[in-house]
Amino acid sequence: MNGLNTFFPYPWFSVGPFNSLVALGIISLFILIFIYSLGFMKLNKKGFYYYTCIFLTAIVSVITVLANNLMVLLVGWGFLGLLMYLLINLGPDKNKASLAAKKSFIIVGGSDVFMILGVCIVYYLCGTFQMDKIRISLLSAPLLIPSVAYLSLAVACFAKAGAMPLHSWIPDCAESAPIPVTAILPASLDKLLGIYLLVKISQDLFILNPAMRILLMLLGAFTIISAVFMALIQHNSKRLLGYHAVSQVGYMVLGIGTGNPLGIIGGIFHMFNNVLYKTSLFLSVGNVEHRLHNSELNKQGGLAKYMPLTYLSVLIASLSISGIPPFNGFFSKWMIYQGLISQLWVRDYKLQITAGICLTAAMFGSGLTLASFMKLLHASFLGQPTEKIAEERPKEVSWLMWFPALLLSFLCLLVGVAVLLILASKGGKELTYSSFLAGLAPLIAFALILVGLLSGIIIYYFLYFGKLTRQDQIFIGGELIPLENKVSGTEFYNTISEIRILGPVYKKAEAKIFDIYEQGKNLVFAIGRFFQYLHNGVLPTYLVWMLMGMIGLFWFFAKR
Repeated sequence: MNGLNTFFPYPWFSVGPFNSLVALGIISLFILIFIYSLGFMKLNKKGFYYYTCIFLTAIVSVITVLANNLMVLLVGWGFLGLLMYLLINLGPDKNKASLAAKKSFIIVGGSDVFMILGVCIVYYLCGTFQMDKIRISLLSAPLLIPSVAYLSLAVACFAKAGAMPLHSWIPDCAESAPIPVTAILPASLDKLLGIYLLVKISQDLFILNPAMRILLMLLGAFTIISAVFMALIQHNSKRLLGYHAVSQVGYMVLGIGTGNPLGIIGGIFHMFNNVLYKTSLFLSVGNVEHRLHNSELNKQGGLAKYMPLTYLSVLIASLSISGIPPFNGFFSKWMIYQGLISQLWVRDYKLQITAGICLTAAMFGSGLTLASFMKLLHASFLGQPTEKIAEERPKEVSWLMWFPALLLSFLCLLVGVAVLLILASKGGKELTYSSFLAGLAPLIAFALILVGLLSGIIIYYFLYFGKLTRQDQIFIGGELIPLENKVSGTEFYNTISEIRILGPVYKKAEAKIFDIYEQGKNLVFAIGRFFQYLHNGVLPTYLVWMLMGMIGLFWFFAKR
């Protein structure tokens, strides 16, 4: 800080362990996306425009993360919203990309209004914009103004990260924007920025009371369950990943809401883990779309033998996001679970009940996540190929495109193994207390499964490989299945939307009842139609409104 202060008239920036780690993650992410873009954008005529926006996004993101002044943070935050709009507009389908860009800009940009309100209230309460000098408690009365300040800033975090109900821009962006842009914005960068600021305001700027922590935990649990249920019925791979990008935010918010060190660290750890597996998934799905020119699951299948490296990336990243040990996603979720379990022993019964509900929702959501990615793996890679795929026999994409995705997926494994070694050490036991024993059971189960798989591979290789194997067409009950009648795996999940309890909810979701953007647009148009009715160009109507206005003025002054 002292060195920085010599270059700036005020301490506008600060470098600490947390924000420097986030900045390093942002820089590393953009390097990988740049490598991927060299293959993806090779023939695109707007390459210079794209790389300029990407470069500016990287610079502004780092500046925003290192900001120690709320005004610098606010300017960087708003500029990132503009860059996001420009990047999403580069999508291949101009109409869909334009609509998605406008929707994203309005939701994220609209939340900036609340952010400005929160910054103004914070300045009113503390008399400074310097973040290291701000400390506002929500534990003592009066609570209204400080709570409004916190919630206003939190709204901007939720919109940026994609927590419900400010999430609806993410699936549209995932489906319409170019894959590198999707991998940067809703999958990674916006999660880093949104959750980083949420941690900052929840731990440094404000001291949260139990009511605010309960609100965060409930919002996180609701985001997990609602988004994963929407992901289950998606037939477009990018839209499916978009809803999972929303669902993972729920775990991060849930961990921060616990208010204890283990849960908060778990939420932050999950934020970094999400960058690894979610970016890998989007890039891998982009590889498939690049080869097949579509992202519909029912038009894919059997790609594991044609695109083995892409399949391996998706497989590892899918296991990680589903919380399967020993991948990194398991350990961050496990830490969040332990943070919730610790809330069951506090004296506040409201926190106990909330923690129990949220723990159940988080674990159930993890199971549904695994089911959703079983659908993706089967439909794209393990199922029967379509006639077009069987005829064209698509090849793996260039190394510029498969290398970043594969590297990120292997990092999921390496990070998980590293955490496992830390937990197995003496320092790891001190870090996680007695809860380390609770983590041994799934690890032992995974070890037994791994031993069984390796034993089967060894027996197959030494005894049967090349002797008792054959290749044949897919058949059921002895009857061959024609390619035109292939089972895609997507229809099975449609039955979820037919469940009596869930059916009406899914229909309302399809009608965009829960889309805050659509409902806000309908409200604005309704108000506009009302004023159009008043402003109809008929002179007697204007005379009636003038008379009513005069009566209102006379009544007002008469009362005074």
